[in-house]
Amino acid sequence: MIRFVAAPDGTVVPDLKRNLPGRGCWVSAERSLIDKAVARKLFARALKADVSASGDLGAVVDDLLVRAALGAAGLARKAGAVVLGAAKVEAAVRSGEALLVLHAREAADDGMRKIAQAWRSRVGGAASLVPAYKLFSEAELGLALGGANVIHAAVLAGGPGNAVLKRVVALDRYRGGRGGDALVVAEVAGRNGAAEDVE
Repeated sequence: MIRFVAAPDGTVVPDLKRNLPGRGCWVSAERSLIDKAVARKLFARALKADVSASGDLGAVVDDLLVRAALGAAGLARKAGAVVLGAAKVEAAVRSGEALLVLHAREAADDGMRKIAQAWRSRVGGAASLVPAYKLFSEAELGLALGGANVIHAAVLAGGPGNAVLKRVVALDRYRGGRGGDALVVAEVAGRNGAAEDVE
């Protein structure tokens, strides 16, 4: 759920951290539902105030979720909980250290397939529990993770990695994903089995 409040100027603003003052209302964290609430002018009724919700409110929330996810990834990188590059990502997946994999939108199928094969070689062809996401551009990943040409990154298990996973899953679900179905093995290697959801 995402909390929204009325700003002093009468506009509706998202309160992702849930700490802004004033009366708030809650909307399920899905872009389609926020767009629908804006179109039907439901925020004025829920907030019991004469407020206006911008037509791009859904996009504003998306941008905030992207910033939160990339910010968490940047902090994880500084804490040593992120590895970059196809070879290091393959090694992290093969060793079982990877909590999740991030592929840039520009990533080629071949590179993702190799990472999927690294996991299958470790578990003997069983369905992977390591979710992989293509939510960010190469430029966004590079800026957040402090590297050039970041196409593949693995977030390692542990405190900082768990924070990244939580925010990436939230962004994926907001955009209509199912929070764990974007699996390397499931999508790249052509398997039809659904991946496990990651909470």
